[in-house]
Amino acid sequence: MGSLQEAPGATTQRVLAAARRLHSPGSGLMGEGFRFLVTGGVAVVINVALTNVLAYVVGLPFELAFAIGLGTAVTTQFALFRLWVWRGKEFALRLHHQAGRFVLAVALVYGLTAAATSLLPSALGVPTEVVYLACVAASPGVSFLISRHGIFHPEEDAENPVSPAPVGVDLPSHN
Repeated sequence: MGSLQEAPGATTQRVLAAARRLHSPGSGLMGEGFRFLVTGGVAVVINVALTNVLAYVVGLPFELAFAIGLGTAVTTQFALFRLWVWRGKEFALRLHHQAGRFVLAVALVYGLTAAATSLLPSALGVPTEVVYLACVAASPGVSFLISRHGIFHPEEDAENPVSPAPVGVDLPSHN
């Protein structure tokens, strides 16, 4: 059986074409997921690198280094979410409401991570970094759903809620 030969650079061209499609605002859920993961990757690199430099090079306590790394990473991430991941949409929430919800979501992640890194290493007999990296790895899926449906959702999602009102509850009309 013979192998199919591609023209030199054909694979690169296909990959670049796919990346352009996923980059475009009209790429739908797949594009949003791709851009979300890229943005998350950028935030993770910023968070892990800055946290570790501050904790192990500068000598700050790990929890303080993590707070600074996380703060820098999520500020960058919030900006990229608005400007790139969900660009081209009229958001249902104003900037300050998005920022407030985003801060609450981040506070939850920070609190859980801080608790895990202070309690689990000794209980499990593993280094703090192992617990920290496990926490970082666990958050993208949940973060995507919260971000897409609760923070950066478009205007039309606000008018067409996913779940109906409970029986016997009258919703105000939009007339």
